Amino acid sequence: MPQIVVSIDGKTYRMACADGEEAHLTGLAADLDGRIGELRGAFGEIGDLRITVMAAIMVSDELSEQRRRVAELEAELARLGAGGGDTARAASTGDQRLIEHLLGVSDIVERLAEQLETGR
Repeated sequence: MPQIVVSIDGKTYRMACADGEEAHLTGLAADLDGRIGELRGAFGEIGDLRITVMAAIMVSDELSEQRRRVAELEAELARLGAGGGDTARAASTGDQRLIEHLLGVSDIVERLAEQLETGR
């Protein structure tokens, strides 16, 4: 199991991760470090634990919002999927009507062509 060293808020941490996950874990640590840096810039020195908790709450809030969006999109997809049969039937019916109309127009054109040929 690989180990990496990350720096968060000026402190280094050795962490283990699964094979191939080193870059992902390094990126997550860098994101957290950036968030803590932003909070320090906004609030100054308010204590390591407090600023870490604030950063964790920010990340948790974003995760909650993304979960809500995914649930909305899944519900929309399910709604669209449920109506998919109706849409396919309506399209098929529309196609059939178009075919019938074109056949009717074709019959009229053929009759007109016959009349023109016999009228000459």
